[in-house]
Amino acid sequence: MKAVVASRPGGPDVLELREVEAPSPGLGEVAIDVLGAGVNRADLLQRRGHYPPPPGASDIIGLEVSGRVAELGAAVDGWTVGEPCVALLAGGGYAERVVVPAGQVLSPPPGLDLLAAAGVIEVAATVVSNLQLGRLRSGEVFLVHGGAGGIGSFAIQYAKALGATVITTAGSADKLIYCRLLGADHAISYRDDWPAAVRAATEGGVDVVLDNMGAKYLDHHLDLLAPNGRLVIIGFQGGTTATLDLRRLLAKGTSIAAASLRARPASEKSAICAQVAAEVWPLLGDGTIRPTEHRVYPLAEAAEAHARLESGDHTGKIILQIASS
Repeated sequence: MKAVVASRPGGPDVLELREVEAPSPGLGEVAIDVLGAGVNRADLLQRRGHYPPPPGASDIIGLEVSGRVAELGAAVDGWTVGEPCVALLAGGGYAERVVVPAGQVLSPPPGLDLLAAAGVIEVAATVVSNLQLGRLRSGEVFLVHGGAGGIGSFAIQYAKALGATVITTAGSADKLIYCRLLGADHAISYRDDWPAAVRAATEGGVDVVLDNMGAKYLDHHLDLLAPNGRLVIIGFQGGTTATLDLRRLLAKGTSIAAASLRARPASEKSAICAQVAAEVWPLLGDGTIRPTEHRVYPLAEAAEAHARLESGDHTGKIILQIASS
């Protein structure tokens, strides 16, 4: 089968289209003929050599796909060959076929064509699981950065569906407009004094921050959090190392949590996928959450797709198209 392989750690140019051996499903696994694969920031980190797959996972990049069931492993029921599906992966998505535990395979969300569906499950699972960790409740104030990107554009809508007041940041006027169209109550340019703007938009501070920036924004987030506020770290675009005075946590009753979806055991991922199907798919079906914009590249242009994501010029999701239909 054809797959995109990183020949060595480096820039987008290290991605090469090669022939590799197709995987076969084992006990409790499903093989999928891939139509599309979502491109995520975690993919960029893996390509650079900073985010290796967990033990036993494919070293091919790619954390989410859509396609059709190709083959069933032993002890798998509820699926038939040829059925459309989406899947959450620990790796292997940039390829014509993937193998994944059956609990991480779902029917596609309603109202989406199968190619567009390739860019939904990873962001949905990430946001749902981490906002559950952050205990976001109706009436609270929620902050997420990069509101025009994949995670941000989904998080805005899901947090609004939970009844939160949503604050987000973005880097251009067009992206700020896009965030407001998605439902953000406050869309703020991170090129300006965004902490002051967030402070002005809230009376008691921010209750939950979904933080993809890490070290660079740690001080700002701790200042902005309300009493008993929760900081949930899901990425390190702004670095991994910062100094923290623990007295700041005690003063407000602040809690900090960090979780990697990819590293969780299959049993936890299966439970998260079931929650996504139960809670998110209906919201997509009734229009409460709208599909975000997406841009499609053929598999052979994976390097261009990575360069586009790294540029920061995109809005919504980027999808690699692996098959023609």
